[in-house]
Amino acid sequence: MIQLITGEKGKGKTKYLLDNVNTVVKTASGNIVYLDKNAKHMYDLNNRIRLIDLSEYDIFDSSEFFGFLIGIISQDHDLESVHLDSFLEIAQVKPDDDAEMLKALDRLAKIGDKYGITFVISLSRNQADLPEIPGSEVLYSL
Repeated sequence: MIQLITGEKGKGKTKYLLDNVNTVVKTASGNIVYLDKNAKHMYDLNNRIRLIDLSEYDIFDSSEFFGFLIGIISQDHDLESVHLDSFLEIAQVKPDDDAEMLKALDRLAKIGDKYGITFVISLSRNQADLPEIPGSEVLYSL
């Protein structure tokens, strides 16, 4: 399953995502991973949440991103949820290419279904401007 936090850049999506993950970890029975483009929010996260700073890795396109993501999943059989800040940027998806975005989100939904993982993502797009995204629900729209 994919849960979306949508809105334009600078509207508070990251703050909402951080609040959400810190709430989720309180009742989680499995592990939680937070993927971000840098380590800026390290001290905003509960210490039970694994922060992965993607700037430490050379990821150049969405195929490499998904390979990286599958590697994380393969190493953690207790993974319950993955929170992705600035999804389009970290996944190397062009923000104005709806077809590429839908392909990436569809792949994410299939991975979530296959491994029983919830993906919570921030998406720098207005909800009204988004096409229908199968397998997703809007958690919060700013």
